[in-house]
Amino acid sequence: MEWKQRHILDLDTWDRSELQYILEQTRSMDELLDRPIKKVPALRGKLVVNLFFEPSTRTRVSFELAEKFLSADVVNWSAPNSSTEKGETLRDTAWTLEAMGADAVVIRHGAVGAADYLARKLKKSVVFNGGDGAHAHPTQALLDLYTAWRKLGVLEGRKMAIIGDVLHSRVARSNIIAFNRMGVRVVLSGPPTLMPKIPEALGATFTKDPVDAVRDADIVYLLRIQRERQIEGMFPSLDEYHQFFGVDDRLLGSASPDALVMHPGPINRRVEIASEVADGPRSMILGQVRSGVALRMALLFVCLGGVRQ
Repeated sequence: MEWKQRHILDLDTWDRSELQYILEQTRSMDELLDRPIKKVPALRGKLVVNLFFEPSTRTRVSFELAEKFLSADVVNWSAPNSSTEKGETLRDTAWTLEAMGADAVVIRHGAVGAADYLARKLKKSVVFNGGDGAHAHPTQALLDLYTAWRKLGVLEGRKMAIIGDVLHSRVARSNIIAFNRMGVRVVLSGPPTLMPKIPEALGATFTKDPVDAVRDADIVYLLRIQRERQIEGMFPSLDEYHQFFGVDDRLLGSASPDALVMHPGPINRRVEIASEVADGPRSMILGQVRSGVALRMALLFVCLGGVRQ
């Protein structure tokens, strides 16, 4: 197929054929990770800059590994040690990077729309959104989609329960879009104070009862609870959250017997997830980490290195 996405900013405009194509490309990259020598010359001579204004482990490291496995030259630009500390604007930082010859920029930023802004300012560089505010985290959603597809096969007609702080979650929004486009029914659950007012607008339904959400689900997806939300009074306590919405073996018993447990990380044990679930046989958390490298390799390849027809 002809690849039409120049930048990877969000998934709003993606159709099912594009999602399916990236899943298949990711599977090819996944096979490379099992080789004794993982490096291939697909992006030799390309320069990728990782521009992170927020802390990150999984997204930053997996992008860096993906870039290096494809033989790209990599620069990690740390905002606290850069001219942004002296007042340099994002626009001027972007122009500086492009003037240095960056073929692609991976950006994580706390402001909604930062990646889109960067894409509009840069004339040549491809922009990959590593998370912008509470808006979108497209590569996380795509790696989650790939993880589920690889394990379950056909996704059409499946049920996915997303439990936790949906209101502030860029991961939840992108996942709802991606899984919904692949025919998955998405049900949300969590404290009403942590839910968007009209989840149906996102393509999902809401229930206050996590048992109803998890019942017969094929995928149980847990969102990290940000401890500052408890300080803000959006739910009474972390212990009470775990009692009502934390997924343990008891709650997981309502799901499909082969249900996958997923979490974007980092996990809070005994808050959104019990240790017996996080470390149990249905946990895909470490599988998601591996998928993140393969998925980002696939995106870098199709956007920078050419597309297999």
